[in-house]
Amino acid sequence: MTADPPQPQVWVARHGETEWSRSGQHTSRTDIDLTPAGEQQARALGSALAGIDFDMVVTSPLLRSRRTAELAGFSKLVEDPDLREWDYGELEGRTTGEIQQDLPGWSIWNGAWPDGETAATVAERADRVVKSLLSSGASRIAVFSHGHFIRVLAARWVGAPVETGRWLDLDTGSLSELGWYRDSRVVRRWNLVPGQP
Repeated sequence: MTADPPQPQVWVARHGETEWSRSGQHTSRTDIDLTPAGEQQARALGSALAGIDFDMVVTSPLLRSRRTAELAGFSKLVEDPDLREWDYGELEGRTTGEIQQDLPGWSIWNGAWPDGETAATVAERADRVVKSLLSSGASRIAVFSHGHFIRVLAARWVGAPVETGRWLDLDTGSLSELGWYRDSRVVRRWNLVPGQP
């Protein structure tokens, strides 16, 4: 008789501040580094996660996520391209206000996504990440990723539609926990910013 795989506890960190996250510009493929404030946020994440013995640390391949994980004190990183940010296509680098001048009422949650990823495509990536986390055999996993993608990941972790992410605000340098209540996947903690009340 084989043992059931562990129910992993997953700590999810959004990368620290960048120039574009500070200005509200949508950032997916643009590989931008952290600001000094973002570096401080990353170190604060490390302090918040100190003492937890992680079996695995997984990061988006983009610089802002990798750098956040490194500054948080992690060196053995597994890169997963599925953890990259929602691809905004032609909307890359634009703020919501700028986009809405051309597309009134626009939000990432209902599109359009010219030359970018649809909500369904991002959901497929998030579902692959959930499957990978569940089948990893790890008990405690740290994940470093991006704002919109983490919101989708949390929605898909609990089996909710992608659009549920619109109600999950997420700050840079924040920490959330995906876990379990008995046999059900739940969001245990959300958008905790180390050093803030």
